[in-house]
Amino acid sequence: MTSIAGLASNRGRNLLHIDDVAPGDAELAFVLSNHADAPVLDAAEDRGIPTEVVEQGDEESRRDHEQRVVEALSAYDVDLVCLDGYMRVLSETFLDSVPLTLNVHPSLLPSFPGADAHEQVLDAQVSVTGCTVHVVTNAVADDGSVREDDVDAGPIVTQEPVPVFGDDNLSSLKERVLYDAEFEAYPRAVRWVAEGALEVTEDGVTVDADAGGEFPTRRLAGGTRVADLRYGENPHQDAAVYRDDTCEAASVVHADQRNEGAKALSYNNYNDADGALNLITEFEDPAAAVIKHTNPAGCATADTLAEAYEDALATDAKSAFGGIVALNRTCDAETAELVTESFKEVVVAPGYTDDALAVLREKDNLRVLDTGPFGDDTERFAEKPLVGGRLVQERDRWAPDRDDLEVVTEREPTDDELETMLFAWRVLKHVKSNGILFADGTETVGLGVGQVSRVDAVEIAAKKADRDAEGKSADGAVMASDAFFPFPDAVEVAAEAGVEAVVQPGGSVNDEDVVEAADEHGMAMVFTGHRCFRHD
Repeated sequence: MTSIAGLASNRGRNLLHIDDVAPGDAELAFVLSNHADAPVLDAAEDRGIPTEVVEQGDEESRRDHEQRVVEALSAYDVDLVCLDGYMRVLSETFLDSVPLTLNVHPSLLPSFPGADAHEQVLDAQVSVTGCTVHVVTNAVADDGSVREDDVDAGPIVTQEPVPVFGDDNLSSLKERVLYDAEFEAYPRAVRWVAEGALEVTEDGVTVDADAGGEFPTRRLAGGTRVADLRYGENPHQDAAVYRDDTCEAASVVHADQRNEGAKALSYNNYNDADGALNLITEFEDPAAAVIKHTNPAGCATADTLAEAYEDALATDAKSAFGGIVALNRTCDAETAELVTESFKEVVVAPGYTDDALAVLREKDNLRVLDTGPFGDDTERFAEKPLVGGRLVQERDRWAPDRDDLEVVTEREPTDDELETMLFAWRVLKHVKSNGILFADGTETVGLGVGQVSRVDAVEIAAKKADRDAEGKSADGAVMASDAFFPFPDAVEVAAEAGVEAVVQPGGSVNDEDVVEAADEHGMAMVFTGHRCFRHD
């Protein structure tokens, strides 16, 4: 375990934060201040951390004072010294007698060194500042004077940027640099020391752990607020939307709103429209989807866009009320007429004919989003913010072709069933788990979404197909499951509903029992070898 001696002249908030975080299991073992009334001393004592006060006498030299500090430190077995607002420039007397010493400076060095970094930043009117964690080096001349050029000039360990806003003042900037930059960078540097990843030589600092690549050690993401939203998911939540101008893929944030005067998009509109767009870009043939609460209420491909929309809507027109429509072709007047026959919140497409726009604009509050041509999907990663962090993963772009499907039952699927399986899987990727989808041809028949029981999801898909689908039936349908069936019961329920073929990942310890159940009902079943969970 790495033991830290913390030196601070005031509140020592970085030291206390490091003690809270314990990066790399490092512990704040001792706190020293050069001011007897420094608040950090009381805070440390409240945590049971030993403290010392070594004030400089009126006639005491810098080096003599440092020697007394070293003597105080010698009573503790520490591996690292961390400065936090310790308002002393240090010499070799201290630095040569203690372990590696780090400091955090409130600017992106070498810009704005010294004690008034925030004032310098505001005076310079720069748009970005931040903090720097650096190795502390000797900045004291032989005669005891300070070599100004050597202050805050030690090798840089890590940095963290923050924006400077036009309405910032000294107080707001100082707080943001502390919480958004120093609280991020200082524990990172301590963790590297604790894990043995930091090497300091005469040539500078090397950090083995500070690696780039697809999942880099440090992630910096920018964005520009383009709108304050009326509210978030619920009226009591504030919200805003930010734009990433580095994104080249089709995007609902970048899309033009072609129905002037319609009310602004809401948080939920953006979220659902993004989900709809992600689904519809799965297909090369004319395709349409209707989304509610980020789940498909229906999806289909067909020879024409209008036919695809009719087939998608017929899956569950009741649930599609107030939904989001996504199209993967330029919207024509025929499709626009169908869309406006029932209430929809948003339409998103890569373009619209003039006649289609004239029809859609008859609905005053229908938001009409034009993404422009879809082009290549350049966004490889997706992320989900968490309280205290975020998850980052590759987007799920995988979908099977016929060669990926392993037939595991006595009956092989027909060519039509195989085509439906491939269609169903591409839609299923966008259904919240546990997800079950019934399909016939290249259109959905019934969906069971977001269930904690896979059997329940099958039952709901069957119920929706029987009750809500127009001109469709589960009889003869293909069932797709986003993960394996742990028991045969879901297959039994599907067979009772009329399902005749199943596509699923496989991989359960009970696969043999599941396949046997399918054989007993004369069903065809294939394994993809991949699952497609979607939990958010």
